Amino acid sequence: MKIAAKGTDATRPAYRMLAKGTVGEIWLYGVIGSDFFGDGVTAKQFAADLRALGDVSTIDLRINSEGGLVWDARAMWTLLVEHKARITTHIDGIAASAASFVAMAGDEIIISEGGFIMIHNARAGCYGEAKDMRDTALTLELVNGTMRDTYAARSKQTTAQIEKWMTAETWFTGADAVKNGLADRVVENVRVAACVSKPERFVNLPAALSRPRIAEARALIASR
Repeated sequence: MKIAAKGTDATRPAYRMLAKGTVGEIWLYGVIGSDFFGDGVTAKQFAADLRALGDVSTIDLRINSEGGLVWDARAMWTLLVEHKARITTHIDGIAASAASFVAMAGDEIIISEGGFIMIHNARAGCYGEAKDMRDTALTLELVNGTMRDTYAARSKQTTAQIEKWMTAETWFTGADAVKNGLADRVVENVRVAACVSKPERFVNLPAALSRPRIAEARALIASR
């Protein structure tokens, strides 16, 4: 077993990438992109770790993340789509916001029966003059368009339908995700529950996710 990257308990307790022979494993169980506290995994770190995996033919991408920075997510998605390995996405808990975007890189997307996928429009803060506000709004519209097109291509839904779901902040159960083309099949729950550390970030958070389960997620990733 070659460990390509392993966050310590103090830095990235919910992210790990390693290789077992020709099989690579990516555990994305936390924030995408570096947040104010220095947590999360950046696209730069992700790229370095992916290169360090070596000559793997398949990659299991395991996700239990409420999202993060869309620019990092886009880069991660691109790196995975361009990788020669076959990618299988496993949504063990939730793939929300930017994490749902990364999940779409899978040649096959598998979701646990208690799992969720959430898609919504990009969000950003802005400080400055009127022009700055207009520029930020334009950028958000462009980002929304690229995400919409990626979801539509993977799900075979119309772009109009994807736009409605994104605008409403739509949560899909495992069965709903398969029905609407955002996942390929549902599997039995894994041992970890879906986790949301900041429920206030979301508009339509399902009741099943209203209690954070971060400890369980971190315990699982630490045991691998």
